[in-house]
This record gives sequence, C-alpha cells and structure tokens, in this order.
Amino acid sequence: MRRMLKSKIHRATVVEANVDYEGSVAIDRALMEAADILPHESVEIWNVTRGTRLTTYAIEAPAGSGAITVNGAAAHLNAPGDLVILATFAYMDEYQAVTNDPKVVFVDAANRIVETRPERLRGTPARHLSAT
Repeated sequence: MRRMLKSKIHRATVVEANVDYEGSVAIDRALMEAADILPHESVEIWNVTRGTRLTTYAIEAPAGSGAITVNGAAAHLNAPGDLVILATFAYMDEYQAVTNDPKVVFVDAANRIVETRPERLRGTPARHLSAT
C-alpha cells in the first residue's frame, strides 16, 4: 500500500484562528464536498505564508460561508489572511496508486470555488497498469 494524495484545496485563505477551540480545521461544507473530504478525516495544512505544516482533522462549516478556521494549538501556526493548502491522502494498492487522479479545488480570495480538476504533472498523462 502506498499513501497517495487524494485531494487538496489549493491556496485557501484562513478566515479565523481560534486557539481556545479543542482542535481541528473547520472547512466550508461546499469545499469539503468538492474536495471529497469527510468530517473527521485527517487533513494536512501547509501554510504557504509561514512555511509551517501540520496535521489535524476536518469539521464542517456552513456551506457558502467561505470558512477556513484553524482551531486549537494549530491556531498558533496559522493566522487570518494566511494562504494554506489543505491536503488529504489515502492508502492505495499499486493499481489504484498509478491510476489515481487526485481532486484539486482552486479557490479565490473569499474561498469560493474557481476551478476543480484532477492533479496531474503538467504535460504528463496518467500512467495505467493493465488489469492482469
């Protein structure tokens, strides 16, 4: 089994950081659905602004809210206005791994969906194994 990128929300803006909440990252439900992220699923937060990385879990914020709220201790590493990438991973067998096309959700400054597409290396088609 290989741990492969499943989905990511690319360059979202942190709206709130709440150190007093018990933990997690609250994500607009529409973004979670677009990126195939379930409540309580493990999420990595890569902070583009600060260069920090951490792992937490997702909770739903209201759809259309644009919320990206980093809670608990992780709030010390993320502040409102920071740009972040939220990434999820899944364990896959060899066939799934080489045929995997992770979902990427691109957002604007208000965390509204601009584009959704598979993640691929530029100019490189996905590799596929035979089913044998």
